[in-house]
Formats: sequence, C-alpha cells, structure tokens
Amino acid sequence: MLGIERLNDIVKHYEELMGLLQEPGVTEDAVRFQKLLKEQAELSPIVDVYKKHERAVSDETDALDMLEHENDPDMREMLKSELSEARRIKSETEDELQILLLPKDPNDDKNIFIEIRAGVGGDESALFAYELYRMYTNYAMHMGWKTEIQSFNENGLGGFKEVTFMVTGKGAYSKLKYESGVHRVQRVPETESGGRIHTSTATVAVMPEADEIDVKIDPNDIKWDVFRASGNGGQCVNTTDSAVRLTHFPSGIVIHMQEEKSQLQNKEKAMRILRSRLYEIELERKQNEEADLRRSQIGTGDRSEKIRTYNFPQSRVTDHRIKLTLYKIDQIINGDLDELINALITADQAAKLSKMNG
Repeated sequence: MLGIERLNDIVKHYEELMGLLQEPGVTEDAVRFQKLLKEQAELSPIVDVYKKHERAVSDETDALDMLEHENDPDMREMLKSELSEARRIKSETEDELQILLLPKDPNDDKNIFIEIRAGVGGDESALFAYELYRMYTNYAMHMGWKTEIQSFNENGLGGFKEVTFMVTGKGAYSKLKYESGVHRVQRVPETESGGRIHTSTATVAVMPEADEIDVKIDPNDIKWDVFRASGNGGQCVNTTDSAVRLTHFPSGIVIHMQEEKSQLQNKEKAMRILRSRLYEIELERKQNEEADLRRSQIGTGDRSEKIRTYNFPQSRVTDHRIKLTLYKIDQIINGDLDELINALITADQAAKLSKMNG
C-alpha cells in the first residue's frame, strides 16, 4: 500500500526546494546551495514517478466514467484499451514507488575502499585475488568511476597476497556493498602440473569511505613508525623515511603504507583507511544488534560468509545467497558484473519490501 499522505508531503517539500533554488543570491552560500541541490536530486525520481502514477489514476477514472455512458462499439473498444494501459502504468508506478520509498542506506553514495586478501590456496589464491582486483577495476571503468591502489603486497608470480584500493564515483557503495565475503575459485591452477582441479579462496571487504564526522579517532590511540619504502625482494626504493606503519591500539588494526613518495601523503592515506575500517566495524556491530534487519538483507559485511563460486571448467559463476548461476565466467571475471549486481539489488529490495509489508 502506498502512503499517499507521505507522497503528497514529499511533493510539497520538493516544490519548496525548487522555490528556494530559484531565489536570488542562493548560490552565494555554496554549502547551503549544494545541500539543496542534493536533496532536490534525491527527491526528483520519487516526484516524477508519483506524478506519472497520479496521471494513470486520473486516466483510469476518466476511462471508467466514459465507458459507463458510451454505447458506440468502436469507442468502447478504444476506451477499454485506454483503461488497460492506465491500469498497467498505475501498477508499475506503485511497484516503483514502493522501492523508491524504502529507507535509503546513508552510505550508498559514498566512495569505497576495497580490500582483497588471498585465502586458502597459496600462490593460486594470490593469483585469484589479482583477478578479483582486475574484475572490480574493469567494472569501475565501465561505470565511469576512478580507482586508485592504496597498498598492495605481491607474491612474485603476478598475484596479490593482499591489495587495498579506492573506488571513487557516485553510487559506488550502493553497487558494490554486496561483494564483501569469501569468493571461491575452482579450476586447474597454472602452478599445477597434474591437471587436477583445485579450490582456492580470497576474501573481499567493501568499506564506505568515512570522514572525520563519521569516526572520531583519539591521536593518543595511534602509534606511527616510519621507515624506508622497499620493493620486491626487500630492495630499497626510496632514500627517505617515507613509508609508514600505523598501529591503532584499541582495535589492533595495523596499516602499512608506502605507495606515495611523501611521508605526509602516506600518513593521510593510512588515516583514511583506518577511519573506514573502524566505520565498517561499527556498521557491522549495529547490524548484528538489529538481528531482524540483518536477516532481511543480502550479506553486506560478513567476511566469513562464502558468497560466490567461480567454476572455470564449467564456465559457471554461482552466487550462493540468491541461488543465481550464470554460465558466463569469462565476461564476469573481466568485469561484466551488471547482471549479478542487479540481481543482488533486486533480491535485497524484495526482502526489505517483504519485511516492511509483513
């Protein structure tokens, strides 16, 4: 059931926002102007669909009224066709509005950090971690987002023992938040001469970028160590102490950062990652407290949950949470994630609607 009163309030507020945006001098206060623009952009899709819904309701009423008084067979057929179309649009817009009115995740529009760590499987696991990294960066490119490696640790065979990278772009978290968890690969490894199928894993963690307002960190809880950056094999690649190690005592989190030539830049990057890790820990704690909500959602944070299997011999990718299997592993591993991600979003929305209407 649609909350018509709530929708009318949204339309009224939207019209007030449009009026404020047209006031002379509104752009002089840049912060207020951006806030008004953001709010207007968020409400615009709801208002557009609601107006379409209202037109369909009006068309339905008009067609029914005219059918009552019309005797001409041709006109009656035309009116029945108009009535059918109005009811189709009315039903579609009701479904759209239910989804648009779902509580919005406040993190959906945030940039993200993605951490990928090799799991079970030695070198094969590290190679798989690299392939997951490439899959996400290709998907980000397809979405028009930017990616930037924050830190990485290679295994010498072209794989990643671990890699942390940032994805910058509108809606990055809303699309990729379902990727957190254990990813499993089944294939004959390049490192295996016997031709046997091996199973390896890698762990993915997707964290919304947190700012200082989201997470307060006491400087006394942090210890900084500085040292010279090193490359593969331990050779020194920098003659100054630009690399840093951040230790956060309360959480036990340790972050190594050496990708930048400046110690200050490495410290800033380490702090950004620390804030996002602490923010993710707090989000997971809140989700665990809200047990019903956690059960109604597609997994969005539990790193121990096995979420997906990539089976190369059968060209099969299976997402275990929504029991979806796609036979297009080459496209998916190269970044064609639209079908998977859209299915996860749809399943999550359906679970939330069911809970809300139940």
